[in-house]
Amino acid sequence: MATPTIDLIHQHGSVRNYKSDLVPEGWIEQIIAAAQCTSSSSNLQTYSVIVTIDPEKKKKVQEISGGQSHISQAPVFLLWCADFSRLKRVSEHQGYEIEAGYMENFLVGAVDAAITMQSAALAAESLGLGFCYIGALRNDPEGIRDIFQLPELVFPICGMTLGWAKEQPVIRPRLPLEAVLHRETYQENDLNFLLEYDQAMIETGIYGGRQVDREDRDPADYGWMEHSARRSRTPSRPHLRQAIIKAGFQIK
Repeated sequence: MATPTIDLIHQHGSVRNYKSDLVPEGWIEQIIAAAQCTSSSSNLQTYSVIVTIDPEKKKKVQEISGGQSHISQAPVFLLWCADFSRLKRVSEHQGYEIEAGYMENFLVGAVDAAITMQSAALAAESLGLGFCYIGALRNDPEGIRDIFQLPELVFPICGMTLGWAKEQPVIRPRLPLEAVLHRETYQENDLNFLLEYDQAMIETGIYGGRQVDREDRDPADYGWMEHSARRSRTPSRPHLRQAIIKAGFQIK
């Protein structure tokens, strides 16, 4: 069974090469308005999105994010944030003191931002636009907070480049369905069923020049399994917890 929406989702590929054409007037508002219809925990809507077309801001984000050139190239950059600042002001207006320092609060904001961001992505693709998520901005969340003047209790979760694709994006093979779909209880399946997927990823050549360094391994057999295992053994942004706390989420 297929529907236009399902077909559109299956055609997704991240865009890292954009035309210079601008996104038409009013389209960003239409995309964000559609994304706002996404479900939200207790309808608190603890997210905000900042849109920029400013070349200087995009350049600074690019520098923080490992030099990904499509950040500057894309006509639009969107920053998705967990946002309890708005709820703090609402609470004060109503005569209450907010309790926003708990781990649950941060998770609620992060999940709200993430699922709303994906709805925006789908809306954008339905209009013919392409996008790419930028998680690397978390290399320096405090720098991102400075660039976009984020107040306390607003934390950058992920970025998104948006525009018209200059070329057809590559659609990457995904894990076999049995790797992610479990019935009734979690199943620790034999990993042999991943070997065919691993070979498919090797054949795409997608990891050419993108290997995680390790001198004692032959990159000729470098596929999804080797790449993922190497990434998983590498410390991942150890500064992040302190940056979250500094933003006002005490992670209690």
